[in-house]
Amino acid sequence: MPNPLAGDLDHILAHTADVWDEFRRARIFVTGGTGFIGSWLLESFVWAQDRLQLGASMTVLTRSPEGFRAKAPHLAAHPAIQMQQGDVRSFAFPEGRFSHVIHGATEASAKLIREQPLLMLDTIIDGARRTLDFAVASGVRRFLLLSSGAVYGVQPPEVTHLPETYEGAPDPNDPRWVYGEGKRVAELLGSVYAQTHSLSFLIARCFAFVGPYLPLDAHFAVGNFILDCMKERSIEIRGDGTPYRSYLYAADLAVWLWRILARGESGHPYNVGSEQCLTIAELAQVVRRALGSRVEIKVASAPPPGNLPERYVPSTLRARREFGVQEFVSLEDAIRRTAAWHSCRANQQRLSVTGTALI
Repeated sequence: MPNPLAGDLDHILAHTADVWDEFRRARIFVTGGTGFIGSWLLESFVWAQDRLQLGASMTVLTRSPEGFRAKAPHLAAHPAIQMQQGDVRSFAFPEGRFSHVIHGATEASAKLIREQPLLMLDTIIDGARRTLDFAVASGVRRFLLLSSGAVYGVQPPEVTHLPETYEGAPDPNDPRWVYGEGKRVAELLGSVYAQTHSLSFLIARCFAFVGPYLPLDAHFAVGNFILDCMKERSIEIRGDGTPYRSYLYAADLAVWLWRILARGESGHPYNVGSEQCLTIAELAQVVRRALGSRVEIKVASAPPPGNLPERYVPSTLRARREFGVQEFVSLEDAIRRTAAWHSCRANQQRLSVTGTALI
């Protein structure tokens, strides 16, 4: 069956053509490879491997190999992909030497932050320490941490785009910031390891994204709005709709991450995201327009008089200058591609169930 992401994967390959020599005969270890970002890294790695004959391999740590096989059988069955079952906090080190690590094993779950903040903190910090120990033991040269824009804490409303030099931080006395504070510690751990071992430590501070593999029924507003339009039900915005967000398409995200892993400067964090900001209420309108929907948009409350809107928008000048990256795919096109992929996936699953029943 043709890969429905073929066009996006060709796009990634076209914009990373000069970096793949870095990964010839590489052994790459990935944590968090079955999540949204990880799935795109695996898809693009396999695509490059098959077309460029890299002679590389990728070992993917996962808590559930069976779940991954069900989710992405074409990736799980690929000869360049090996799966290793384990918890990121305690996994057994795979044998042999490795060249690269991509560490992204943290569940970006609002429910987990709310209900089990200590588990979230342990997973981030202990997982980072375990993965760094593995990198040192296995002779890894370059280690990419998938960090988060949450490390900056609350973005001041007068700062339209957060640069990497911004010195704000999460409130350590507020458990709601356990994710951002954990990522700060993970960055610090990596910087210490880079100073004490022969390890290049790269940091990608990820903001908000849209694309295939993004869950439509989680706490991501853009995914929720796409699902509402697909199901032809009203879009309901729980707040006042004024917070500003920005969304980078997943294929562009993969371009940025591969370039950072191959060319990034150790200890030099890079914001990864879109600078094209819009309010949540405006986002709902863009989703509706992009999908040709006429569903009603309901905003729960009016903004308080005089309040400046919340922002979560990066400055990406550093990455754009150093790597020549940009936002190649518009937000409306990204929304359409995301909805089309989910529709295609749902049809494939229905056909699979029907075929099984007929057998």
